[in-house]
Amino acid sequence: MLNFSGIIIGLTSFIIIGILHPVIIKCEYYFSSRIWPVFLVMGLISCIISLLIASEIFSGIFGVLGCCLLWSIRELKQQEKRVARGWFPKNPNRKDS
Repeated sequence: MLNFSGIIIGLTSFIIIGILHPVIIKCEYYFSSRIWPVFLVMGLISCIISLLIASEIFSGIFGVLGCCLLWSIRELKQQEKRVARGWFPKNPNRKDS
């Protein structure tokens, strides 16, 4: 019998990373990197949910989501540096900069 759990979790990982990449860019553009606590809370909640779910697939998916959200905190800071270097547009309407 074939076990597709790993492939399903792997494909879901690619989807999550693919979705979070533009989310990070938009969040930095509209809110700056100060939105990082939202990613922290969502990441920790996802990791806790991963620990509580009995299903191997859903536990893995929530674990990947939690880790990706926590990694996004670092990416927000990196995106801020990319904007400062001129690699991405700066939001002219944001008052904090």
